[in-house]
Amino acid sequence: MTVLIAYASKHGSTEGIAVAIADALTARGLQAECIEATRVHSLEPYDAVILGSAVYMRRWRPEARRFLRRHAHALAARPFWVFSSGPVGDPAHDNPAWSEPRTIGKALDLGAREHKVFGGVARGALARNLPAQWLDRRDWDEIHAWAESIAAGLRVPA
Repeated sequence: MTVLIAYASKHGSTEGIAVAIADALTARGLQAECIEATRVHSLEPYDAVILGSAVYMRRWRPEARRFLRRHAHALAARPFWVFSSGPVGDPAHDNPAWSEPRTIGKALDLGAREHKVFGGVARGALARNLPAQWLDRRDWDEIHAWAESIAAGLRVPA
């Protein structure tokens, strides 16, 4: 089984998550390809798809939104999952509305099996004002566990 992990990343944080997901799926016996969303021209070679995007101001990156529109029919015909990355700072101050960028409704309407939100990496002026423990909120154990659950959902033996 071949799984595409497509991503839209401005500074590389979301790309790092996508690569970690691909590595975890490969370890479970799947063939996983990690490709920037704008470079995917067809979903024909893939049995399943994972699409991830950085989120800014509750919006997915334009590349991810275009990917959903361009491949809507093909996505609806195969298992797929979506993830967002981006909350930074103290998780106690996360706004619950942030977890549902407007684009997620469209992905769920197409049949996405799950939307997962992962922490992001603070950059620029925001990073200068944060304690070190909140600069990079990516939880690699959580990311790996989510990839494992996808592998299990595709019925891949351990």
